[in-house]
Amino acid sequence: MQIPRLHPDTIEEVKLRSDIVDVVSEYVVLRKRGKDFVGLCPFHDEKSPSFTVSQTKQMYYCFGCQAGGNAIKFVMELGKRSFADVVLDLARRYQVPVQTLEPEQRQELQRQLSLREQLYEVLARSAQFYQHALRQSQGQKALEYLQSNRQLKEETIQQFGLGYAPAGWETLHRYLVEDKRLPAQILEKAGLIKPRKEGGGYYDVFRDRLMIPICDVQGRVIAFGGRTLTDEQPKYLNSPETELFSKGKTLFALDQAKGGISQLDQAVVVEGYFDAIALHAAGINNAIASLGTALSLEQVRLILRYTESKQLVLNFDADKAGTNAAERAIGEIAELAYKGEVQLKILNLPDGKDADEYLYSHTSEDYGELLKNAPLWLDWQIQEIIKDRDLRQATDFQQVTQQLVKLLKNIANSDTRNYYVSYCAEILSLGDTRLIPLRVENLLTQIAPVAATYSKPVSAKKAWGGGKVSHSPLPTERSLLEHAEALLLRIYLHCPEQRQAIIAELEERDLQFSLSHHRFLWQQILETTVEQLNLISSLQNRYLESSEELGLVSHLFHLNEKWKKEILRTPQVVQAAIACMDLVMLEKRYRHFLELWQQTDPEAEPERYQFYYQAFYAEKIKLQQIDRQRLFSITELL
Repeated sequence: MQIPRLHPDTIEEVKLRSDIVDVVSEYVVLRKRGKDFVGLCPFHDEKSPSFTVSQTKQMYYCFGCQAGGNAIKFVMELGKRSFADVVLDLARRYQVPVQTLEPEQRQELQRQLSLREQLYEVLARSAQFYQHALRQSQGQKALEYLQSNRQLKEETIQQFGLGYAPAGWETLHRYLVEDKRLPAQILEKAGLIKPRKEGGGYYDVFRDRLMIPICDVQGRVIAFGGRTLTDEQPKYLNSPETELFSKGKTLFALDQAKGGISQLDQAVVVEGYFDAIALHAAGINNAIASLGTALSLEQVRLILRYTESKQLVLNFDADKAGTNAAERAIGEIAELAYKGEVQLKILNLPDGKDADEYLYSHTSEDYGELLKNAPLWLDWQIQEIIKDRDLRQATDFQQVTQQLVKLLKNIANSDTRNYYVSYCAEILSLGDTRLIPLRVENLLTQIAPVAATYSKPVSAKKAWGGGKVSHSPLPTERSLLEHAEALLLRIYLHCPEQRQAIIAELEERDLQFSLSHHRFLWQQILETTVEQLNLISSLQNRYLESSEELGLVSHLFHLNEKWKKEILRTPQVVQAAIACMDLVMLEKRYRHFLELWQQTDPEAEPERYQFYYQAFYAEKIKLQQIDRQRLFSITELL
């Protein structure tokens, strides 16, 4: 349906009711900074937050890309949606009555908007029906389960609206459709009934199950979780996805916990409904449940809306299944945790218990103490890596080191990374403090080699395949080589007075052009004896004769204004470019010796072990020296 023109009063009301922090937080992780909020801009790539949101002005602005506006514009720009579509969406969200300028279209619009209202009504009535059934004779078994097995008090049962779905195939259907005259189609859209495959009619989705209402942040029922009271599978049955309910965007008990999360500045995420309910019953009112799925970015942003310090604690069992559940639950949040945008902690309860079981025999104070001492996610990961490993065994030591390096590489914040490098080095030194500097050196060189340009080292097999230097450098290496070699060739082509110096430098350092198109051009240059006036023309003719691709080097034959100015500094530029090429070759040798050293058993081959160590350390010193030669100009030139 084409959306009719909206009345100005409706648009103004949407602007007044929409909270820009609330809207933006669904898409951007925001941190409080003074009166405003800051985060990473969703409209362009950035590593440092330049995106600000003002709650007092109800405006956003990015100092990086200059994007700015109000809540309506934000959703329009991010989702590439029309103005009217966004206003209608926000009107539904903030319960704003919609008026249009064309009265004849109002009825159809209201019909579409009222679908959600009808779903809310049907689900609310269903929740009441289930709560009533729990108090009847047929619900006695479910009530006893809650009171005896789960040890829940009446106030908790009422607080969470717990109920019972009778065993009959059409009990809910008869009550809501036949008795209350509600449309069967609405019940079906709400995920409460399904059409029979044969004979017509409908049957109830939930039968003979303990019913747990799932609510939105406003506390409105949007779905149900049903727990079987028999051996029927599945043990827990959730409502299907509907207009109101999306499992990956919903968190159980957030409506009950949002106040506690804000007050304590921390959210506790558990796996099951009854874990969250038990924690609330014990007075721990900042607990929510993930509905058994990996945490999505939408769910995380929903939680972080209520905690200024962005602190999340994942509480799962301490056994293997619980560890797997924690790893699964982390999902997309890992990237935010590595960047430091979320303070993620892991709480494993002792004896493989979940929160519900733990509270049977412990107090809320005991749980609070465990919560207080829960390790950060990175610490938990490190402990998981070294668990059941004997670091005195070469194989275990090597495997643990590789896993720690992989973990450390992901940490974006340099201060945090340096802290964990020292921490891991202490673990790997096995109490011998003399080994800590060496372990630190080993980890740092594998995480981020001395030449800061290269973020990821390659293995010795790739770098030195069969003793022959590879000409397939890493992307960052290739970028450096591409610019440095192109710069040197451009100077050679356009500055005859520098040619002999370039040839002398390459011969003295025993350097070759690494990239094939540059290597081919250099070979053609060496074979050409003509003077400067005809050199470029002669080279272009050679390309045509050899059928080689000229496009990769054609830009070197021309000078724009920028490069005319740059080659005026040719002695320094030549030095910097040569240093870059030398740097890549040194880096390959450095990684080669480092890997050989790591693979050598110091007890079985102490002399070889010491030789490789001295070799890679010598290359490291050369790298530091050559890097200093390069830094003064190459960062500006390239």
